[in-house]
Amino acid sequence: MNILFASSEVAPFIKTGGLADVAGSLPQALAAQGHDVRVILPLYEGVGQNWRDQMSYLLNFHVTLAWRTPYCGVFQLEKDGVTYYFVDNEYYFKRSQIYGHYDDGERFAFFSRAVIETPGHVGFTPDVIHCNDWQTALVPIYLLEERHRVPELSGAKSVYTIHNIEYQGRYGSQTLKDLFGLADGYFNEHMLSYHGDVNLMKGAIYAADFVTTVSPSYAQELQYPFYAHGLEGVIADNRNKVRGILNGIDTAAYDPWRDKGLARSYSAAQIAGKKDCKAALQRAAGLNEDPDVPIVACVSRLVKHKGFDLVTASIHEIMGMNAQMVVLGTGDWNYEEAFRHAASQYPGRFAAHMMYSASLSTAIYGGADIFLMPSEAEPCGLSQMIAMRYGTVPVVRETGGLKDTVYPYNKFTGEGRGFTFANISAHDMMWVLREAVDLYHNNKKAWKALMKAGMTADFSWNKSAGEYLEIYGWLTGK
Repeated sequence: MNILFASSEVAPFIKTGGLADVAGSLPQALAAQGHDVRVILPLYEGVGQNWRDQMSYLLNFHVTLAWRTPYCGVFQLEKDGVTYYFVDNEYYFKRSQIYGHYDDGERFAFFSRAVIETPGHVGFTPDVIHCNDWQTALVPIYLLEERHRVPELSGAKSVYTIHNIEYQGRYGSQTLKDLFGLADGYFNEHMLSYHGDVNLMKGAIYAADFVTTVSPSYAQELQYPFYAHGLEGVIADNRNKVRGILNGIDTAAYDPWRDKGLARSYSAAQIAGKKDCKAALQRAAGLNEDPDVPIVACVSRLVKHKGFDLVTASIHEIMGMNAQMVVLGTGDWNYEEAFRHAASQYPGRFAAHMMYSASLSTAIYGGADIFLMPSEAEPCGLSQMIAMRYGTVPVVRETGGLKDTVYPYNKFTGEGRGFTFANISAHDMMWVLREAVDLYHNNKKAWKALMKAGMTADFSWNKSAGEYLEIYGWLTGK
């Protein structure tokens, strides 16, 4: 099967979040099963020279974007059985940040046109074009028309994945023709109209042949206003073609036995090395070096929907337990300030690192005992799976992918992978966090069983790739 995977970011080339991890791992898993998989992404300024040196120039052409015909260069790179196409246009992509510009609508409309037009120029006939989030939401819409004009697209089906419905690509109605080059019918017949504006994600949900979300629970949650950010009716209207498929993680990259960033390697069978990783974390983070005190950790963007109202409200209660805490991340100033203040109040017991650090992140996953992730909403979440892979027991709220991956500890049977709570409540979060800390101190056998359950769980992409291939098969008959 020929698969074209379109994403605005792809690891390891360029990354701001979980979308890049998915776009980096899923195509490789599909290619490993014998399919011809090609990934297309913008050639941002942030793509490193080490990758540019491995690219080869392929061709250039001018895309059709409303009244514009901007230049589009295509560079190619082969890696791990996947062909990568990098779309070059320095006017749109030679910028210090990949998102957050005044003309993002035009930038990603250009990219979407490039996704549609590139197959005809490179002679690739995709059976499926798999698009991701609002930045590629125009691709299924453009495909409705272009599949009848471009021979290579005549049999192509579109799959659209919602990674985070909060970001929808919403623009004023005047952009429809002038910016996106679409006829009034797309607005008047409601495919793109949303309270008088153009909503690209809404259009993609209607236009795509199939829609997926990044976890089964998230697919269910999107039927409710709290999670759907105004698109619950659109999801309900298309529920016959919506399915949740749980993301995986790169189990080769996240492997405590092979991770060179750890102070010492360890595994579920040989777990002793985690003690050295804990000591190394305490030294690196500025915590008292004490092997007998559990370390509670957060690695996240510090924003409300990640549940940090609950964390900041509970700092003194957490410090009232026999535990240490480390927080790594950046975000809203009020959370950052609360954590800095806690670090000054509880020196040696609370560490606040308001920054992004890949090395400290690895040290936290490897050295912490408890990973706290009390998100109000979490489409899938990768951090809890990475934490479990490193033997760090998660405490999470039952939402989205957190609910689908963290099975709650059962004190009667010993089963489970972590601790969970349902309500958005600091009281409920502290209840289960106390349970976790109590189990750590008083039942080492049960704690090690929890660690091993998480470390041996299958979070690879193999099962998820199989589910995507099943959908591709339904759509194409192949």
